[in-house]
Amino acid sequence: MSRIVTAYLGLGANLGDRQSQLRQAIERLNQTPGIRVTRLSSVYETAPVGYLDQPNFYNLVAEVKTTLTPNALLSVILQIEQKLHRVREVRWGPRTIDIDILLYGDRAIEQDELQIPHPRMKERAFVLVPLSELAGNKIIPGTDQTVEQWAGALTPDQQIRRLDLLLYPEGLSLELNR
Repeated sequence: MSRIVTAYLGLGANLGDRQSQLRQAIERLNQTPGIRVTRLSSVYETAPVGYLDQPNFYNLVAEVKTTLTPNALLSVILQIEQKLHRVREVRWGPRTIDIDILLYGDRAIEQDELQIPHPRMKERAFVLVPLSELAGNKIIPGTDQTVEQWAGALTPDQQIRRLDLLLYPEGLSLELNR
């Protein structure tokens, strides 16, 4: 029997129907053998980072239980992004969907194609604020600080606004953290 690991995934969308894109990504994750979506953060609207000439994002964090290895999970994520028409033209550019592995248990992984914890998560409100809803007391591997402590150290210039949206896919029983 494979070991079950708790992982946290960051999801974002800023093209098309952002709410629908996020919902479809969550449904596809949950329909994948070896992945079960267990909780979702609130949805946040955030200003773009890096490449600024694009629409605002909807972001959230999903907690998943998985028996997949980190690399197998990444492979599934890339397939889901492709099925939801993700195009990689501009770094940090507009996208129909973006799914990142933020945390995978307590593992720290440094590979060319996969870095866990996500390398820029500690400086991004659109990651830390929703992640702190689900795992505020979790220590980020490679640091001695919790998600909540990192979130509290963010610069106040990052625009983030909690939305009153419910991305509760039909037939998916999730414990929403509200």
